[in-house]
Amino acid sequence: NAPPDCALMQREIFGPILPLRTYAQLEEVVASINAGPRPLAVYPFSHDTAQVQYLIDHVMSGGVSVNDALFHVGQHDLPFGGVGESGMGHYHGHEGFETFSKLRPVFYQARWSSLKFLMPPYGKFAERVLAFLIGR
Repeated sequence: NAPPDCALMQREIFGPILPLRTYAQLEEVVASINAGPRPLAVYPFSHDTAQVQYLIDHVMSGGVSVNDALFHVGQHDLPFGGVGESGMGHYHGHEGFETFSKLRPVFYQARWSSLKFLMPPYGKFAERVLAFLIGR
């Protein structure tokens, strides 16, 4: 029952230590998690689907792994990553490709574009069009 103010409960750790806390009501868990930075993942161990869904609906995290604390990171088709202080974006699968790709748009203006008539230097043609439009 690690105290909430100990370093293990205040930082993102990647093992080998796993601090555990007991609770009487699921709302305590939600309040405790939501009081701190958003976690990389939440690992509920339960076969009560209503409680698991409640946790998923009320806690923001990078991911959720139900009844497992390791294999979700190895699912290559499942995006993995955090939110907030835990990171932004995902890696693995299509989402990983999107995260680590940089779109590079390239625009070519057509050689014969009417846009050139709207840009300086304005010539006789632009003067005639303007005169026509204002009714002179």
